[in-house]
Amino acid sequence: MKTAIVTDSASYLSTADIQKYNIHVVPITVIFGKQTYLENVEITSKQFYERMRTTPELPTTTQITLGQMQTMYDQLAAEGYDAVISIHLSSGITSFITNLESYLPNVTNIRVYPFDSKITAAGEAYMVLLAAKLIAAGYTPEQVLDQLVNIRDTTQVYFVVDNLSHLVRTGRLSNASGLVGNLLRIKPVLTFEDGKIVAIEKERTMRRAYAAIKAKLAAAIEAADYPLRVTIENGNNPKLQAEWTADLTASFPDLTIDEGEIGPVVGVHVGEGVMGLIWAKDWEKWPLDKIN
Repeated sequence: MKTAIVTDSASYLSTADIQKYNIHVVPITVIFGKQTYLENVEITSKQFYERMRTTPELPTTTQITLGQMQTMYDQLAAEGYDAVISIHLSSGITSFITNLESYLPNVTNIRVYPFDSKITAAGEAYMVLLAAKLIAAGYTPEQVLDQLVNIRDTTQVYFVVDNLSHLVRTGRLSNASGLVGNLLRIKPVLTFEDGKIVAIEKERTMRRAYAAIKAKLAAAIEAADYPLRVTIENGNNPKLQAEWTADLTASFPDLTIDEGEIGPVVGVHVGEGVMGLIWAKDWEKWPLDKIN
């Protein structure tokens, strides 16, 4: 069976990984006023953050259309694929994956296996890359889905935004009511719970928020009986990302550390300056010989 891997642009895979692992990416749309842009196709991260700082109209996003997905699946069927594993951003922050699942009976020319990452950015990317690795090793889509559940269960994310107002404005912070009065005075540590963004700790500075997140990573490393991989994410905040990378490299010399960038679609909701850590069982060191 010839199986393709599809994801959305909110996985923020590098061009090198997309090409190396033959991954098919469907772009999500960002909207400034009446102008629409396909993420990472018609607007770059740098252009997005510059415009968000200067435009009077704050940006919004819209879901990938089912027509876009049908076009992608038709293209893959025409290329001789029998199946596709379609991995997408969290159902807790968009109804897209639910809508896709409802639409799939209309897709008759290729077998589609949808998967809810329950996260975004590097956490979603880890799952995409693992799926590509397993397909290349000869595993069936059903076997891949089992392992995607496994890596999803090991995935953790903690992040801190420079300004909570974006999450509140776009309705993506599930427990915003208790925080609104303190928007300008705190740097809360946020995470995903059941696919939804929630604030869990109210820190006063970015430095203290980082210390809290670093402590959670240290505890995860201590508890895990498998190799972890961590990605340091930043939303147009390269200086702070470099500081975090240097500190984590010194503190955890045996840890695989990547750097990632939060692009336009997620940036609409978290704003410029966001920083975070995402970690999971290392997809690249996945024990293939244990999968039967």
